[in-house]
Amino acid sequence: MKGAFKTTKTVALATTILAGASVAQADEITFLCYQDGNECDVIGEMIPAFTEATGHTVKMDTVGYDVIRDQLENQLQTDAAPDVARVTNLGGLNQYYLDLAPYVDTAAWEANYGATLPWFRAPGGEDKGVYGWMTQLTVTGPYVNVSLFDDAGVDMPGEGATWDDWAAALMEVKDATGILGGLAIDRTAHRIAGPAFSYGAKFFDDAGNPILVDDGFRKFAETFVGWHKSGLMPAEGWPAGSGTQYRNAAPLFQSGDVAMHMSGSWMINNYAANITDFDWKAVPAPCGDGGCGAMPGGAALTAFKSTKSPEAAAAFIDFMASTENAEKFAVETNNISANQALQASGIDYAKADPAVAAALSTFASNAGKAAETTPQAYTFQGYNKNFVIYGVIPDYLTQAITGEITLDEALAAIDADVAAKIAE
Repeated sequence: MKGAFKTTKTVALATTILAGASVAQADEITFLCYQDGNECDVIGEMIPAFTEATGHTVKMDTVGYDVIRDQLENQLQTDAAPDVARVTNLGGLNQYYLDLAPYVDTAAWEANYGATLPWFRAPGGEDKGVYGWMTQLTVTGPYVNVSLFDDAGVDMPGEGATWDDWAAALMEVKDATGILGGLAIDRTAHRIAGPAFSYGAKFFDDAGNPILVDDGFRKFAETFVGWHKSGLMPAEGWPAGSGTQYRNAAPLFQSGDVAMHMSGSWMINNYAANITDFDWKAVPAPCGDGGCGAMPGGAALTAFKSTKSPEAAAAFIDFMASTENAEKFAVETNNISANQALQASGIDYAKADPAVAAALSTFASNAGKAAETTPQAYTFQGYNKNFVIYGVIPDYLTQAITGEITLDEALAAIDADVAAKIAE
């Protein structure tokens, strides 16, 4: 058995999972879950073992991500909140979290998840609570249509290549094949954060205060707008959206209309299942003067203060976070585990298609390079107001792309809006 969590005869459990629980004391907890692939399905298959071990039952409701993103916080402000949910706005929901520390072995949690626990905590460094389990690590990075490169006779840039190198190669592929565009990036500030880091954007000053428009961010913004003007990026992407609207660029990649999709590791299973007309692969995060930027992140299971069954809610999360179950979850969902014991020992993705296993390895490497060369990515992921920045950027950059305002006007507006909203 790997890791610090102790076990019963049948399932891995931390020492504090309701030692005194019995069927007579059993509670039912509600669990709001969303999935990019089969994550909720796998958790659902693991729930009976939790019930057998503790007597507690879990009523799981699988919903679309938009429910988590747009409705969960409103539910948390009412009596309609679930006991547990799978969330992505880690720091932003801190005020609602149940601290699991009284119910779990905190030393085991620190040993296995110490790198990600700060992402959930209130800012300032004084909060030492345990608030959630990262179901998986995700990391941003690009996918490439290998077949299009082959058809165009263009050599694919290798390890350590810059975004400028990739832009030049992708434009060659576009020109040679007549596709709609060379590059598509999901319309969200989260997806352009990694490239911005590569161009030198810091996002924080030396004192740790959030900033945005520094020399590195300006350089990236100029490049990004230029990619649209040159035709490298298609009008069907960012310019087709407005305000804070999210647009997933996956359909453009899956249809073969673009040669690269800047997305993240959560798309691996989708592409493995649904792309049959061409060969694809994940490639290392492109680099630049600022490093090889990528945004880490992921989804997490958290419990909320409003729960009437805190011990049962904490027990469920503790059960899922055990090293044995974290490994099972990673293998069955083809995800990168946040469990540090598993990161050290490695996970055998023997069930996975070779392309999936290779992609997982590439994205895990991207996460490591980002930690070394662009550490602000990890700081930004744990910043409790990062959604403010995510919400401000797309509208103004899109207006600069479409010519409604100048880039200077867009950057000034971004700076002013971010500063105002952070101060609220």
